[in-house]
Amino acid sequence: MMSDIANGGCLCGAVRFEVAGPPLWVAHCHCHSCRRSTGAPVTTFVGFRYSNFTFNTGSSGVYESSPGVWRRFCTTCGTPLSYEADRYDDEIHIYISTLDHPEDYPAQSHVFYGERISWFDVHDSAPRFVATARERNIVAHGPVDE
Repeated sequence: MMSDIANGGCLCGAVRFEVAGPPLWVAHCHCHSCRRSTGAPVTTFVGFRYSNFTFNTGSSGVYESSPGVWRRFCTTCGTPLSYEADRYDDEIHIYISTLDHPEDYPAQSHVFYGERISWFDVHDSAPRFVATARERNIVAHGPVDE
């Protein structure tokens, strides 16, 4: 299972990072902004304390995708690395597939489920939230039939 240190990086290896401590949460995000920034039908993030995160190799580019929201990426290969926001001041949300062992972090929920692509669903029993799990606006447990 998870160790105290998680390592990860981009596709080309120019950027490497590590994060210490347990994850705060793991979630599939269905929001339009995250889908657009990756070109994928859903993104999966693992949240960590920002104070436990460090770049070991290279540096990232940063794009302010909306006021108070920054998305880091590798300036060499373009791999999306993280989501950071003023509203989550001591959190960094790492794209799970940038971790060396993403399988160690199973998703616990779906967020912004109301923005999902209608033909795409993950068939698991994790709760689905209209916005974020913090807002406790659950729509369903498990897949929703339409």
